[in-house]
Amino acid sequence: MYNILIGGAAGQGIDTMVAILEKLLKHSGYYIYTTRDFMSRVRGGHNFSLLRFGTEEITSHSYGLDGIIALNEETIDLHKQELKEEGFILCDSSFAYPNDDSRVIQLPMNKIAKELGNVKASASVAAGAVLKLFGEPFTYVQKVMADVMKKEILEVNLNAAEAGYSAVDSKFKHLDGEYKDYMLISGSEALGLGAVAGGLKFYAAYPMSPSTAVLEYLASVGNKAGIVVEQAEDEIAAVNMALGASFAGARAMTGTSGGGFCLKVEALGFSGIAEIPLVAVDVQRPGPATGLPTRTEQSDLKFVISASQGEFPRLVIALRNHEDAFYQTFRALNLAEKYQIPVILLSDQYLGDATACVKPFDVSGLERISHAKEANGDYLRYKITEDGISPRLIPGLTSHIVAADSDEHDERGWITESAEVRNQMVDKRMRKLKGLVKELSEPEFIGEEQCETLLLGWGSVYGPIREAVSLLNKSGDRSYGALVFGDIYPLPQEKLRFYAKGRTLINVEQNATGQLASLIREQTGIECNKSILKYDGRQISGEEIAKKVLEGGSK
Repeated sequence: MYNILIGGAAGQGIDTMVAILEKLLKHSGYYIYTTRDFMSRVRGGHNFSLLRFGTEEITSHSYGLDGIIALNEETIDLHKQELKEEGFILCDSSFAYPNDDSRVIQLPMNKIAKELGNVKASASVAAGAVLKLFGEPFTYVQKVMADVMKKEILEVNLNAAEAGYSAVDSKFKHLDGEYKDYMLISGSEALGLGAVAGGLKFYAAYPMSPSTAVLEYLASVGNKAGIVVEQAEDEIAAVNMALGASFAGARAMTGTSGGGFCLKVEALGFSGIAEIPLVAVDVQRPGPATGLPTRTEQSDLKFVISASQGEFPRLVIALRNHEDAFYQTFRALNLAEKYQIPVILLSDQYLGDATACVKPFDVSGLERISHAKEANGDYLRYKITEDGISPRLIPGLTSHIVAADSDEHDERGWITESAEVRNQMVDKRMRKLKGLVKELSEPEFIGEEQCETLLLGWGSVYGPIREAVSLLNKSGDRSYGALVFGDIYPLPQEKLRFYAKGRTLINVEQNATGQLASLIREQTGIECNKSILKYDGRQISGEEIAKKVLEGGSK
């Protein structure tokens, strides 16, 4: 398994270079896992991507580097301590870097690009050199670059890549992988694709990092998929547009980050009382307020569980990886439709922006749930039923009047202040939870069944925890396992109660207060012994988790 870092300033072509390398390496059969770390600015600053590739499945990033591709000198200064002894630093000949370090490979990348007529082609010189360093053929370069670049700059970049390829010797051995036929997709793209498969017909959002990638993806496929994608004027408009579309019969979704979700809260309550299906995506970033706009965190869990005043049923699902993002988004649209509730999907910058190889999604067994088509006799939109689910007709497609109101209402949908009816309606809505609880997916167990220490996590820490458990069980000091939650509210409890007995419990979370541990304690009385918490805006890695576990974590 190899791991390289591509770093430089915003505007130097890092994303393009990474996109080219990812596709070239996948053509060679490698499993790809790439994470992105970037500042909130259009030009300048320090941005980098970690591209990890190998012949087995990869679930987490790593800071142990086999190579650094430095598009500026700052990248070397910031990351050289993470480079392995046998690694390399690829940089331009103009960099004032000590020539006594045998790991440094200096090429006249900027000069070559300038001579070819495009100074930005220096990134392609570097890409060609990296390909050669890892013993990869030049075979697919033209095809990949044609997919990534405009025709008018393709030839110069092909020449630049060939120049870089010819300028170095191979340093690492080519490995034979089996992942050529896998998809290479980001977490946000997987979420969007799951929505397409789930029959999404309307998506409204206001651009907000890091959720904008979902909006961009759905906009790119909207015409082909038959989806109306609306960039609204603000977050409040976006969620209310989605509710209007859903009321009119379209499967609808809205997306944002934590700050935007704050503005959607009142409409979330409207979804609850009017029983209008809604899927709301929160791609988390550090808060409060503006916080760190382009970084990652898991600090919105308690917020979305309790968002909006009053009490009404909802489902909160934390997406764990790219595959999960696809299937859970499909499922979220179904469950919102079935129970006529808001379903909240929690992603984050780490998962949303990371790209990974995924086995092609299997849609053969996926079925969409549909609402009632017609009613016999007198139609009661909010009919009191045993399961709490009332018949839902679509206005304009029925002869019946379909009422909806944000005030409390009776079975017809007419406003009421009756104490008796109020109790009946609250109880009716809350009875949906009985059915919803039966639909919950238990957390995934990882590791040794007879483990002595059990890690607990949710959402995007799934991959790092999975790698950490593997590393810890190889250490031999004791046995380890983990439970990682996807469905998180209502809280599935069967596996938790089974595996928690007699074990040391350590919650691993990307927040400062241990929100999962708090929820578990509140719902079950089970208390974690130690915590591993990270909230600096950077995702914890499997290696970091393993190290902190062995160090004892913190109370």
